[in-house]
Order: sequence, then structure tokens, then C-alpha cells
Amino acid sequence: MDILVFQHLDVEHPGIFRDFWREAGHRTRIVALNEGEAIPDLADFDVLAVMGGPMDVWETDLHDWLRPEMAAIRTWVRDLGRPYLGICLGNQLLAEALGGKTGRMAAPEVGMTRSALNPQGQADALFEGFAPELDVFQWHGAEVQSLPEDGVILAGNAACPVQAMRVGQNAWGLQFHVEMTPSTVAEWGAVPEYAASLERALGAERAAGLEGELARHLPRFNAMARQINDNFFRAIAG
Repeated sequence: MDILVFQHLDVEHPGIFRDFWREAGHRTRIVALNEGEAIPDLADFDVLAVMGGPMDVWETDLHDWLRPEMAAIRTWVRDLGRPYLGICLGNQLLAEALGGKTGRMAAPEVGMTRSALNPQGQADALFEGFAPELDVFQWHGAEVQSLPEDGVILAGNAACPVQAMRVGQNAWGLQFHVEMTPSTVAEWGAVPEYAASLERALGAERAAGLEGELARHLPRFNAMARQINDNFFRAIAG
């Protein structure tokens, strides 16, 4: 398949998904929107993956590419009905582009947390084979606060009720991260906005140990990413 990736920061790339896609023979086109790259003709692609970033969906005056990006997402999901996978900001953009609402959280959610699949999530193709309780990795200060039309919550927790959602039949968004690699914490921690939310959420001592904490759990997160990836491609092939 031909996968189009909307990227908002060079260190927030598809991560381990790149390995899975390469192994499967998929072709990937990354569009660095924050660097001024234009959105190509959507007709040339089979899957749209939208990654994270330190900006917020409402910061359209600061990042003028957010408006055309959301227009492209709206066309992709609503008009073309093609498969979509959004992570973190990509989850929020999916909601906002299709009539939902995103807002700032009371406090950022960073590091290892737990989310729970609801009955809809347990029955959803994306989470086939998962236990109801998910240990996940977070790094966000905004959340989906109201769903778009045809949106269904699949997972949540007390800090952020929309941890995963599906819109229609072929579009999924994950608020948590599964794409991490060994360099993720060091790369993201060098981004000023992320560094601030990290220390605010965890405190200086635990923030300093997050890289080692993630390293201990990384094999399990990589297995989770593999399962989500495989489930996604099975679901859209059916």
C-alpha cells in the first residue's frame, strides 16, 4: 500500500511503524507540514497516518498549515472513506476536522499510565487480542473533549476519557503513543514544550528517570505497536 504520513516535527515520526511498513512492502511518503511541505494529491494514497506534535489544533494563527491539514483529513475520512490512523495530535486533529472539540487538560499526562478498553473497544478490530486494561505511554496536554459525528470512544481513563476512538468504519485515533523507539524520550525531551510538560507532570526527579523507565517497558510497547499495526491492516483489508 501507499501510506501518506502527516508529520509535524522531525522527532515525531512513525517510529517503529516504519519498520513494520518496510517489512510488509508498503511505500511511505512523509510530508513535513511544519517545514512547509505541500499536501500531495490524496488520490495517490491508500492510508493516511497522522503523527503527534507540540502544537495544538487551535493554534492555526501560529501554524497556518493546520487548516489545510484538517481540510485534507476531512476529505480523506468523510468524502473518500479511506483508512486513517492518528496518534496523539493525530487523534485530536481527527476529532477537530470532523466536528468534534479538543481542549487543554487540567494537567498534562506524561509517562506510563493505564487506560481501559470499554465494551466498544473490546469489540473493535483495532484492539483484537488485547486485555481490557492497557499499560500505555503518554505525552500530551490536550484532549478530545467532544466526539465528531460517527465517533465512538474505545478506551479512556480518569485523566483523559478519550484515549482511543473510531470515527466511522475506517478511521482510528489513539491519544497514547505506541510508536516509541529507544531514542524517543531523549528526542522529545529536547523539545521545549515537551520538556515543560514532562517536569510539570512528573517532577524533576522522575522526569530524569523516564528514559530508563521506558527502556524497561519498550519491548512490551513494541509488541503492542506490532499488534495494533497488524490489526489495522487486517481491518482495512476486510
